[in-house]
Formats: sequence, C-alpha cells, structure tokens
Amino acid sequence: MTLQLEGVSKLVEGQTHIHPTDLTLENGTMNVLLGPTLSGKTSLMRLMAGLDQPSTGRILWQGEDVTGRRVQDRKVAMVYQQFINYPSMTVYDNIASPMKLLGVARAEIDRRVRETAEMMKLTPMLDRKPLELSGGQQQRCALARALVKNAGLVLLDEPLANLDYKLREELRMEIPKIFEASGAIFVYATTEPEEALLLGGHTATLWEGRVTQFGPTPRVYRQPIDATTARVFSDPPMNFLPVAKTGNRLMFGEGQSAPAAGKFADLADGRYIAGFRPNHLEIRKHAEDALGFGTRLGVTELTGSETFVHLDHHGERWVGLIHGVHHLEIGSDLTVWLDPRHIYVFGEDGGLVAPAAYALAA
Repeated sequence: MTLQLEGVSKLVEGQTHIHPTDLTLENGTMNVLLGPTLSGKTSLMRLMAGLDQPSTGRILWQGEDVTGRRVQDRKVAMVYQQFINYPSMTVYDNIASPMKLLGVARAEIDRRVRETAEMMKLTPMLDRKPLELSGGQQQRCALARALVKNAGLVLLDEPLANLDYKLREELRMEIPKIFEASGAIFVYATTEPEEALLLGGHTATLWEGRVTQFGPTPRVYRQPIDATTARVFSDPPMNFLPVAKTGNRLMFGEGQSAPAAGKFADLADGRYIAGFRPNHLEIRKHAEDALGFGTRLGVTELTGSETFVHLDHHGERWVGLIHGVHHLEIGSDLTVWLDPRHIYVFGEDGGLVAPAAYALAA
C-alpha cells in the first residue's frame, strides 16, 4: 500500500503554493512534514487527502489514480491543530460517528470503539461529554475518531500545537505506539525539528512550497543536502559564515583556519559557506583545535538548564545554545569556540559539498 505524488503542484490565483512534487510514502511508515509556517505543509496534506485538487500532476493510491476522487470516497482520516469533537455527544458516540455514517454493523462499531478507546486510554471516559475532558483527552478523542475508521492514510496537521508542554510530551510518546498498532501511512506536520526527531520515521523538509529533502529522519538531520534543509532542520536555525579553501587549509577570516582534512581535503580551492548548529558553539575552549570567533553579545535567554546567546559576528547574526546557566553582560565582547568536526561546508549555490565529520561518524 503506497501513496504516490507525481509532479503534483498547487497554484492559487496565480501564486504557487506547492511547486511540482514527487513523493512516495510506503505502507506502515511514519512521515513527518517539517517546515516553518506557510512552507506548504497543510497545502500538501490537503492534496494528499483529496480536499484540494492539484493544478498539475496526479496522486496514486496503491497504484490507482485517485486524483479526481472525492475525499469521502478515500480511506483517509485527518486531525487538525484545532481538534474537533461533537460537544453534544458522548466520547463513545464521537468515536463511533464515522462508522455510523458508513453503515457499519452495531456489534462491529462497539468492538472497534472499545478497542480504540483502550489504545487511547479513554475507556473510563466513554460516557462523558468532550467538554468534561482535559485538553489532552479531547485530542485523544479526536485521534480515536480518526483511527477507528481503519483509514489507510492518517494525516495529522500539527495536532499537539495547542496543548501544554506536559500533554504534548505524553502524546508524542503515544503517537508512535498508536502508529505501530494501526499499520496505516501516517503523515504528521510540525514546525519543530525536535518533534520530527522524537517521532522518527521519515521526514520531508519544506521551504516556500518545495520539498527540499525526503528520507529517514536521522539522515536528513545529519546530512542535509543543502543549506535550506539545514536551516529548516535546526532550531534555532543553523549559523553560517563565509569560508575559503586554500591548499590544505580552510580559512575563516580573523586569521582563523583549520586543516582541510577528511572530506574537506577533496574540496577544490575556492569560496564556500560554512554552517554549524547552535548547540555546537561553546564559550569555553574544550577541543584542542577549536576555532575562536570574536562576537558581541546581544541577548541571552535562560531555559533552566541551557542558555541561548544571540551574537553579532561582524554583522552576521548567530545563535548559540550553551549548556548550563550563564550570567553574561549584554553588549560585551564574547569569544565563542567551535570544533571543526561540527562544520558543514556548502557551495555558494547552497548545495552541500562536505558534511560535518561528526555526522558521518554518527
């Protein structure tokens, strides 16, 4: 069972919302759509569901062209960020409602409702109304109603965004288990790289209506094919600075250089862009060959166990994520250190030319 998008695009009033996209999702896989707001995640999911028709291309389900087929005639379930339940119905009736519309036998409805409620930890609440539930329980009810349809494709559009931190963490743990039990194709949209990593499976990164990369989540994170993908799959976004390859050295300005070893040794002499993630910046030198960069401290943010530092490096804005709580003076000069093994090198066109050494070893 597969879902295939072949050259699928979407234009609205002359504006391109989704550029031509080829994507194949396999049976029994968790697939994350990762990108910032307005990157095209919801538009792509609506095309998959059949809620919208593509401007070009076609959509195949199990090899059959379903491009023009109504959403009601597809085995699709969708859960939105704003979870929707029927307030006048009990939890039992909410979960049962899609099966009643399909004319499923009463005994079968009862069996599937109770099985799904048990999976979603809703059994004690089946006689309650949705407004008597907590936010997390209401979202579980909406998820149960989607799953009980035995849909082959389940689309989750930022389903946890409106829940508090504790509830999000609980459901993030539960969703992969639910996915394994259902055997459906799951598509999960999120703006958070951390959420994509926690969910695992495969990730498609989106930027301005384009799928920039698709593959196993750890691979897309560690080996982004271009600077745009690296920016999307990093929170805060990846930092960049110009670098030049000269002979057997990488030159970073300020007199800083590093050996062009490993993958870097094969680079032709010329200008490139170096990228590194915020969590790889340090305010103390730990690695013997670490590079030191002079910056000015703009703002600090304490998270409890970590400190975000917003830095100005000769007009370039960097963000560092430093372990521990640090009380630093705003506006002061600050030297930050970077282990060369954490540097990605991109061409001037943004394409990856050399992954970070740590990413290859992981």
